[in-house]
Amino acid sequence: MSLDLSSVIAATTQWLIRAYPAADGAMNAALAEAQARQAVTLATLLRYATPTDCPLAPLAGPDGSFRLDWLVDAEPYEISGPDGVWRTWVDEVVASWAAALLTCSTLASQAVAALGDCEHGDGSPGEWRRLTAPDALDCRAAPLLRHPDLMALVVDLHRPQLVERLRRLHSDDQTPTSAV
Repeated sequence: MSLDLSSVIAATTQWLIRAYPAADGAMNAALAEAQARQAVTLATLLRYATPTDCPLAPLAGPDGSFRLDWLVDAEPYEISGPDGVWRTWVDEVVASWAAALLTCSTLASQAVAALGDCEHGDGSPGEWRRLTAPDALDCRAAPLLRHPDLMALVVDLHRPQLVERLRRLHSDDQTPTSAV
């Protein structure tokens, strides 16, 4: 993965764990962050699926967390403030896709399978276990991140595009013109 996307992954992960905090305790916080990071990484790999997409992402610029903050009724932030800098790197589509992956392990399994068809598909399915087969500890650590009703507003923003992307990646015709 391109280092160009590391800022998007870090910021979007940070937004998810702040908007949907972990259960109390350091271990829960670490497990929740690991789950959010896996979901955001997978969503980023699917969204920016080609080598051409990766360098273009920072040039076009992510949309920031303003709309997401408004959706979850978070406090507004100042772009010039300390929180404003990282929030500008939040990718709304990636956050929505990650939320969908966190709340539906079936969709997460389909995404992991589709990742093998992408340019980035070099990992094994076991690397994504926290998404595809979360255990009781994972679910207890991140009850808000895994709650379909609480995450619905964020999921619904771009879930249809995720489903379409997965459908295209699973299709037999993988030519560049079929992805348009």
